[in-house]
Amino acid sequence: MTELNVALPAELQHYVDGRVAQEGFADSAAFLRDLVRRDHDGYEADVQRVRALIQEGIDSGVLEATAEDVLDEIIAGIHQRHG
Repeated sequence: MTELNVALPAELQHYVDGRVAQEGFADSAAFLRDLVRRDHDGYEADVQRVRALIQEGIDSGVLEATAEDVLDEIIAGIHQRHG
């Protein structure tokens, strides 16, 4: 395991100390490792979600209408429903 030294302003150190005590972490390092792990997992989940959305767009095919045509159609539908 490599070592990382981090200097924190007093306000952040106080926050970290409180979270360590509140959540039952062994020490500040354990709390920071947990934050990094959660950030990593969240980042990976976001990347997978974006990739899935891109693939969904690719799989949906090409729309021949222009963006303006689609917008006009949406607005017309709203007007029909709301008089």
